[in-house]
Order: sequence, then structure tokens, then C-alpha cells
Amino acid sequence: MPRPIARVLALLELLQSGGTRTASELADRLDVDERTVRHYVGHLVDLDVPVEAVRGRYGGYRLSPGYRMPPLMLGDDEALAVLLGLVAGRRTRLTTAAGTASETAAAKIRRVLPERLRTRLDAVLDALAFTAPPGEAVTPESGVLLPVADAVTHHRPISIRYTDRNGRGSERTLHPHGLVAHAGKWYVTGADLTSGQERTLRLDRITDVRTLPGSFEPPAGLDPAERVLTGLATAPYRHEVTLRVQGTAEHIRTRLPPSVAIVEELPAPETPDGADPRAEPRVRVEMRVDRLDWLPAVLASLDRPFVIERPDELRGLVEAFAARLGHCARAEHS
Repeated sequence: MPRPIARVLALLELLQSGGTRTASELADRLDVDERTVRHYVGHLVDLDVPVEAVRGRYGGYRLSPGYRMPPLMLGDDEALAVLLGLVAGRRTRLTTAAGTASETAAAKIRRVLPERLRTRLDAVLDALAFTAPPGEAVTPESGVLLPVADAVTHHRPISIRYTDRNGRGSERTLHPHGLVAHAGKWYVTGADLTSGQERTLRLDRITDVRTLPGSFEPPAGLDPAERVLTGLATAPYRHEVTLRVQGTAEHIRTRLPPSVAIVEELPAPETPDGADPRAEPRVRVEMRVDRLDWLPAVLASLDRPFVIERPDELRGLVEAFAARLGHCARAEHS
């Protein structure tokens, strides 16, 4: 195939991946200059492919909404990657389409595969086992996910309707900073202009997304995933737990990940000559939990000395847990 034709098809494939692509981005991906990109766009328009030119700071080229893709041509590796992605997404609750869309998409792909390849892929799927059972999906609507993702990418403010965990609804203006998938749920982090605070919001509780005029500049060095994990660890719960543990932060986080606890390294104890370099490392652990009954076993699994600063109720649970372990260790074999 002549290179210009191959690049025109590559341009179409880039545009079909969604969103608005700038001329400079397309030129870099196609290894041509921006003038040639405009020439290739003209070829697509001549072929009745509805390419739109978007003006403005974040302008570029995109396909008109509702444009249908031509038939796909997938190689063996590509077909396997797509089907495994659909299956894994459904099992890990990270599918974003409502209902059985991922199942129907997989069925459509299977129907157009050659018999030889379909049989081999079915053998993979039949033999594949997962270590955890599938959970109930908590997924956003595509009508929410897509405009939020576009606003994150192009730094555009959005207006949303949000329902909190107590069922209270509100309207908010948000500067969205990032999308994060965690533990089967989707979150957006950003600056909530309505409350004046940084917020982490679940996408499945958002409706009526509208893109607002203008743009914003996101904070430098922002890590949306870290923001979500910290937000989950500091969310209001029934009990606030604080511990001092003798050990490294790295070791503690193997049992208490960032979504569960905030782990802070403590300075070495002071001596008349300054900090003691021989002292064991220590950390402070802070958690917010609805229940305390699971913590004694986790603290025992740390295999490190610890001091409970609060709450007093946790001390009693740890003592009772230790007594049960001692009783079991002393029990005679029946």
C-alpha cells in the first residue's frame, strides 16, 4: 500500500479513538508536518468521512458525533487482546457500559472471527480461571464518563448533579483533575468551586454533566490516584485509630495499604548528642474505620511492636484476641 494512503488510514484510526486531536499531535504520530495533516484530512472529507475542524486553544480535528466505524480487521493477537480485555473488565468490575454491553460486544467480535481463531480463543476463555469471584458492578454511564474524561484532558470546567452517600442531591461546578479506577469503582478528583474544596467524587453518583465555557490550569505535580487513596483513608467513619509502630513504612504498607491507612515516618528518638542512629525506625499510623473487630488480627500480622494511642476500645479487643490465641496454643490435642 502506498505510504500516503497508509497514513490517511492511520489518521482515520487515530480520529476514531475519540476526542479532539491537535494538528501537531497528529503530525507527530504520522511523522509528517501539519500542512500534510490538513491535506490528509481533506482526503477523508472527500471520502465522505465527517471530520470536523475545532477552533480555539484546544482545537484540532475530530469525527462528527455518531459516526460509525467501518468493519474491523483484527489479527490473532489483536482479537485475543480485545476479548480478554472485555472478559477481564467484566470480572474486575471495570466495565463502563451499562447492562450487558461488554458481553454483546464480545459476542459480535466472536461472530466475525474465522472458525479456526474462534475455536482457539474459546479454548483460552474456557480454560481461564480468576482468583476472585466477580463482584457487583458499580460503573458510570458512558454519558457521564466520556464528557468528564474530555474535560479532564482539555482542562475544562463542568457542571454536574451529584448524589452523596446519604442520598442528598446537589449541583456543583468542578475543575476535574483526573479519573481513577479503584476497587471496582470510578472516581474523579478535582476542585469543587461550589464548596471551595478539593473533592473526590464517584462517577456512578454523577448525572447531567455539562461542559462550561473557559478553561483552567491544573495544579503542578498532581497525582489523582494518590488523591483518591488518601481521600478514602481519611473519609469520615465511626472510629479514628492512631498507632505508633516500630518498623519501616514500607513494611507497614504491605499490611495497611494507602486506601486503608496513612503511614507517616517518625524521627529517631533524641539523645544528648542528637538523634540516635541506632534506633529502630518508627511510624505513626492513622485510620478511619467503621468496625474495629478486624484490626487485632491485622496488627498481629505486622509482627512489630506497636502502641495504641486511640481508641481505648481497640486495646481491649487486642487483649482479648491475644488471650484467645494463648488459649488455643495451650489447648491439648483432642
